[in-house]
Amino acid sequence: MTLSTLFERTDTRLGTFALRALDPAADAGLLHRWVTHAKASFWMMREADEAEVAAEYRRIHEHPHHDAFIGLHEDRPAFLAERYDPAHVELVGLYPSRPGDVGMHFLCAPTDTPVHGFTLAVITTVMEFCFADPAVRRVVVEPDVRNTAVHALNAAVGFEIVEQITKPEKDAYLSICTRERFEAARTTLAADAARTAGTRGTGRAEGAGGTGRTEGTAGTGRTEGTARTGSDARTAETSPTAHTAHTAHTDDDARTAHAAHAARTARAAQGVTR
Repeated sequence: MTLSTLFERTDTRLGTFALRALDPAADAGLLHRWVTHAKASFWMMREADEAEVAAEYRRIHEHPHHDAFIGLHEDRPAFLAERYDPAHVELVGLYPSRPGDVGMHFLCAPTDTPVHGFTLAVITTVMEFCFADPAVRRVVVEPDVRNTAVHALNAAVGFEIVEQITKPEKDAYLSICTRERFEAARTTLAADAARTAGTRGTGRAEGAGGTGRTEGTAGTGRTEGTARTGSDARTAETSPTAHTAHTAHTDDDARTAHAAHAARTARAAQGVTR
């Protein structure tokens, strides 16, 4: 872990992922390429110029309840992550926030060389980063209802859709993941990956529960679907699930099973969680 790195985890298949603080001036060019890419439509910054991108992230940098980070894969910039206090940013008055709630968005950089499982590794890294703070009990996101890709990706790491809400920039699925649900989902994903590795070893073609890094952006949108110009809008993209507003499982076994299924269907995810 370098001196500038705030958090680091090792993915057993894809290597080292880390987060560092974002520099609004130095990172403006990089961010501009990412957020204006054709696959980053849910980030809602497609039309922004570099100066506007720098100004937006300077505003976040100076905000007392909002932070942004550059995500690294093997020491190279590969994704964008944001963390915010939903009692003060994005969801003010839209849900009953609790102490220990934290909001997040993420966006994977566009690429011409997709890597299977990359987006799932990124969202797992961001979730582990959020829960590394012992005061955090729940992660809250609000992806655009149209961002079908991210809904399955979110489910794969333990999110459950609570209800559909209306924000100024979008209709969103308010989704919540408790620390316990994340741990259960992570255990399921690890078991699924181990089974996949075993079947690959015997020459079977059964796939793993990962989300492929596609040529595009992946992430949990700044407001998981919020308008980037409003400072919070990003959604991840995964294949559709059976989730609708107010969907809820009544027992942990059902939730875990759903997470395993979502992990398998999330392969096509692009990862824009807004």
